[in-house]
Amino acid sequence: MIFFFVLLLLVLMAQIAEFFIPALPWLYNAHVYIVPVIVFYGAMALPFPLMLALALYAGVLLDAVTVQVIGGKVEISTGSSILIYGVLAGVMHGLRPLFARGRWEVHCILSGVFTSLIVLAQYLMITFRRGSFIFTREIWWQIGGPGLVAMAMAPILFWFLQWMGRITAYSYQPERGRLE
Repeated sequence: MIFFFVLLLLVLMAQIAEFFIPALPWLYNAHVYIVPVIVFYGAMALPFPLMLALALYAGVLLDAVTVQVIGGKVEISTGSSILIYGVLAGVMHGLRPLFARGRWEVHCILSGVFTSLIVLAQYLMITFRRGSFIFTREIWWQIGGPGLVAMAMAPILFWFLQWMGRITAYSYQPERGRLE
């Protein structure tokens, strides 16, 4: 249970840190998102109810940051990030047996893909509300760039979070012999 609270604290710290991490100019000013990678690790390591609680927490924090009202119109609805995190974390949780075997490759790739899906979903909500549907190369890089960065960060963050799990004596450890 301590590990769950450590993940909650790390999600909060990462959400705050994302404000201070500058956009990457060499990647068409794509932003760096750390929170989805932490949430997706939690989806693999935590039991289902705690995974849903972590997705709810991360979604509430993201909604608090992204909900906008411009000209009396809501750009991104409250609760949409909770739903997005819940669905994507649920898919990642379904691949938990691979994680239990010590196979992180698929999860690292999916962390990048799912991070881009979060940004894409937000962009689609904004464009549908505004009534303008435009995709330029810069917009595709704004959507895909964070996914590439998340995919590159995932192995390092997963290793760090696995280490944190061991430090906090979290009972879940990959069992290699049992599932092979």
